[in-house]
Amino acid sequence: MLKPILLVEDNPNDLELTLIALERSQLANEVVVVRDGAEALDYLHARGAYGSRDQGNPAVVLLDLKLPKVDGLEVLAEIRGSATLKSIPVVMLTSSREEQDLVRSYELGVNAYVVKPVDFTEFVRAIADLGIFWAVLNEPPPGSQRYVKPL
Repeated sequence: MLKPILLVEDNPNDLELTLIALERSQLANEVVVVRDGAEALDYLHARGAYGSRDQGNPAVVLLDLKLPKVDGLEVLAEIRGSATLKSIPVVMLTSSREEQDLVRSYELGVNAYVVKPVDFTEFVRAIADLGIFWAVLNEPPPGSQRYVKPL
C-alpha cells in the first residue's frame, strides 16, 4: 500500500488546483485533504476523527502557511518536535513571499518552501513535480518505509 499525501489547504480554489495537478501527475498515492492546522495534527497523531485511520505516516505533507485554528508554522513545529513525526517530509506550499515566513519555515525544519505560481500551467507543473519527487523518487529514512496493512 502506498503512503498517502497529506494536503493541508483551506483555500477552496488552491485546493481544487492542487488536486487537479496531483491527478495529472498520475500518482497512485491517495491524497488526504484537511482544511486547517488542527485537523492536520489530528490526522498526523491519529486522534479524533482520524483515530481509526491506517497506521503509518504520510509520504509527504503539503502544508499551507496561513491556516485557520493552527497555522502552518505551528503544525511544522509540532511535526519536528515529535519523535514519531519528525522524519516526515514537509513542503510549505504557500502564496507568501515574505522573507520572515521563508526564514522561519527553514528554522523549523521544512524540507522545501514553494511559492504557489499564479499561472495555472506553472502551478500544475510545480505540483506534479513536487508529488513525483516526494511520493516516488525520494527515499524515506529507515523505519518510515511504506506501510503495508497486514492481511
